[in-house]
Amino acid sequence: MATDPICPLCDRPIPAGVPASRHHLVPRLKGGKGGETVLLHHICHRQIHATLTEAELARSHASIEALRQHPRIAAFVAWVARRPPGFTSRVPGPRRRR
Repeated sequence: MATDPICPLCDRPIPAGVPASRHHLVPRLKGGKGGETVLLHHICHRQIHATLTEAELARSHASIEALRQHPRIAAFVAWVARRPPGFTSRVPGPRRRR
């Protein structure tokens, strides 16, 4: 019996058929091509990129622990943790300024 992978950001299972995507801990455009990736719920992945720029990700948020420390992502994780594993939605809140 195979178990569902666990999203390292929100610690919820990623059931088969639920949108998921790979996140480069260091963005590809900032030297992370071929680097470490993690499988996340698609909603979790979108929240990361809605919150932080590629430069911010490369400079100071290149680990799951560092991402969880960011106030907006921490609030998102607390919110999404109360949702079922298959929950999908638009990413709440305004996008980051570019």
